[in-house]
Amino acid sequence: MNKLMLTTLAAATLGLVACGGSDSNDTSGVAQFSLAISDAPVDNAESVVACFNAVELIGNGDGPVTFTVGEDIEAPAENDLCVNAEGQPIDNTIGIDLLEFTGSESMAFLENTEIEAGQYGQLRLVMAEGSYVMTDTNGDGQAEKVDVEVPSNELKLDGFVADAGGNLNFTVEFDLRHSMTNPVGQDHYILKPRGVRLVDNSAVGHLKGTVAEGALLFNDACTVAPENIEEPVAYVYLYEGSDLAASTLADNGGTEENAPYASTAVYFDGVDTYDFSLGFIAAGDYTVALTCNGMDDPEADDDLSFFLTENLTIEASSEPQELEFVGAASQ
Repeated sequence: MNKLMLTTLAAATLGLVACGGSDSNDTSGVAQFSLAISDAPVDNAESVVACFNAVELIGNGDGPVTFTVGEDIEAPAENDLCVNAEGQPIDNTIGIDLLEFTGSESMAFLENTEIEAGQYGQLRLVMAEGSYVMTDTNGDGQAEKVDVEVPSNELKLDGFVADAGGNLNFTVEFDLRHSMTNPVGQDHYILKPRGVRLVDNSAVGHLKGTVAEGALLFNDACTVAPENIEEPVAYVYLYEGSDLAASTLADNGGTEENAPYASTAVYFDGVDTYDFSLGFIAAGDYTVALTCNGMDDPEADDDLSFFLTENLTIEASSEPQELEFVGAASQ
């Protein structure tokens, strides 16, 4: 979730992406490459700022191909999201608030960049200092800044094939409910590559959905019409394959047969609607499951109870498909 673009690092799993949108028989030996970033939000966070300073393509025989902010990628004229301990902007960085690019929205990072044709085994996002989350850590209604660290300062994703004359458009999608953890006893979050996926924009669709209030009333654990509309009322999980039994569906750290492809929270709009969205989903058949238990630690096998499921077929399209949970019993 395009050239080398940052759309928001949103929900996605890693996968090998074949040549994307190649529509030319040109044998010039180069391809046009674009990258974007998109995000699925973290529950209760006001902002999740990721700071980048380079993108690397690995494994085409001639060493890494690196695109650096400030050299190959133009740094924003006003970039005050990524700052050092003295509050000064960090040079040669691009800061992105991932929560501004959820669902089908994304932000361009690189556009129409020429790369050599061939097999690239890995795409790496090189992180700068300064990433953070604004969240209410004490439950007092006051958001505070909590640092985000990335192991080795790189997010290593799977690769792709660049056909000669092809036009490759990819998005990096972050499922922050899966990739971001807050370890016990630590004063920072950790952002890991799991739950971050590189997707071919020519073969993805998007999902926009609602949950009927009657469906929420079906389960006593759900909150209906909360006073604080920034608090999730339920959670939607997406699994590859249709007609999956609820008992086989794992949480983000679970051991059941079917691991989640992505997940997101459901929010009340303050009037009468309960909404959710997921973007940059690979075309195919899925089972969508609903739960009211938000205690999902990606480092642990948590006990989630899915009380409603629906089958869904995602088609490659820029227009989101719609789904409504109306209250039918799950398997």
